[in-house]
This record gives sequence, C-alpha cells and structure tokens, in this order.
Amino acid sequence: MNYKTPLPRKSRHARIVHELGTQIVSGHFLPEQRLPPEAQLCEEYEVSRPVLREATRVLVAKGLVRSKPKVGTVVKPRNEWHLLDPDVLHWLLESDSRHSFYETLVKVRNIIEPEVAAMAAANAQPEDVKAIEDAYQRMEQAADIANMAEPDMAFHLSIATATHNELLTHLYSIMLLPVRDYLERSSALFAAGDSLNLLVSRHKAILTAIQHRDPLTARHAAIAQLAGVDDMVAEAFRPQPLSEGEISYDH
Repeated sequence: MNYKTPLPRKSRHARIVHELGTQIVSGHFLPEQRLPPEAQLCEEYEVSRPVLREATRVLVAKGLVRSKPKVGTVVKPRNEWHLLDPDVLHWLLESDSRHSFYETLVKVRNIIEPEVAAMAAANAQPEDVKAIEDAYQRMEQAADIANMAEPDMAFHLSIATATHNELLTHLYSIMLLPVRDYLERSSALFAAGDSLNLLVSRHKAILTAIQHRDPLTARHAAIAQLAGVDDMVAEAFRPQPLSEGEISYDH
C-alpha cells in the first residue's frame, strides 16, 4: 500500500478500520486467526502504533476482534460480531456473500415489518400519516429502483416512527440501512419488466391501510409487499439460460 500524499490522522484511521473490517467480514481473515503483527501493519499503512491501535479499538468495539498484549489481535467468531453495527452491515454488503446475507435480512423483515405496519395503522397521528404520504409520493416520482431507494427508506422509517415505539423505531432504522444499499447496488438486476410499478403499488396498499387505520389490512399488505420482494430477488438472481453457441463448463 503506497500513500503518496500523507493523509490526516483521522483519514488514515478510518481507512485502516474500513480495510481491515472488510477483510475480516469477507473471510480474508478467518475466525481465531491473528491479524498481522503491529509492526507489519504500521509499515503497510505507513502509520504510527497509536493510530493503528486506535483503529484496532474500533474493530474491538464492533465485536470483530479481540486484542491482548503478547497475543495480538485475533478475529472473533462470526456469532460474536455486532451485526447491527452500520459499518459491519455495510461491509457484509460489500462481500461476495451479500446476496445470502440479504436473504437472511429479508427473513428478519418478514417477522418484524408486518407488525410494524399494523402498529402504525393503530397508533399513527395525522402528522405521521402525512410523512408516510410524502415519502410515498417521492417513490411514485422515482425514475428507477436506484432512485427509489432513498424515498423507500423514508417510507418505511416513517411507518416505524408512527408506531410511537422508540426502541422499535431505532432497531428498524438500523435494519433498513443495508436494504437501501442493496437496492442501489442491485438496481440493474430489477430493471426488467414492471418491477418498479409493482413495488410502488404494493407500498400504496400499505399506505391506504394506515390511512384507514386498519391494522389487519396493513399487516397483510406488508406481508404481500415482502413476498413480492422475495420473488423479485429470486428472479433477478436466477441463472440465465445460455445463448445459442455458448457452452457451459459447470459440472
């Protein structure tokens, strides 16, 4: 690694955290494997030991590693990682396993999201409904799925806020971060057909149920919307048939 222009301390620290975090999450460093010695990492990143140790403390706080004198820095098992940490979520979506991780996330959404919609329908105040309506209008105006990612997140966050449950809203906001990231990264996969129109219409059903203060219908609309997302993801990642003249070497 060659830094031709010296970076500020904060930038160097952030870069080390990002690169080591990405390598750990992607499996470059395996659980119980030690990271390279401090001296080697300091030379590689061209930083002092205090800067490297500051970066290591961040990785420790995220549950990715443990660090002990005379032992070094060791990668922790995946089940000890703080998977709801925004950086860890982002690194997982940068890894080769991002599709399988997103499938796991969808399963969690299937548990939480219908109840969030039902609670919002029961508890929403007029200003809450207005925020959901505003986000939905921006979804309608989106030219493609990539541009719909931000208003889609605002739509779901507004619904979570309408539950008036602070803990649930916070948990849900963290869970939605990789959803936006995934939509932005994978938008080309959903470009075909009526994917955008289907997404918008399913969100409209959730909005209508909340407007009518109908928890049961809101729950069912959220279930239908998530089922549609499952179908779209499965279709987008389905192996494409070989074109004429192509030969498959997979056995």
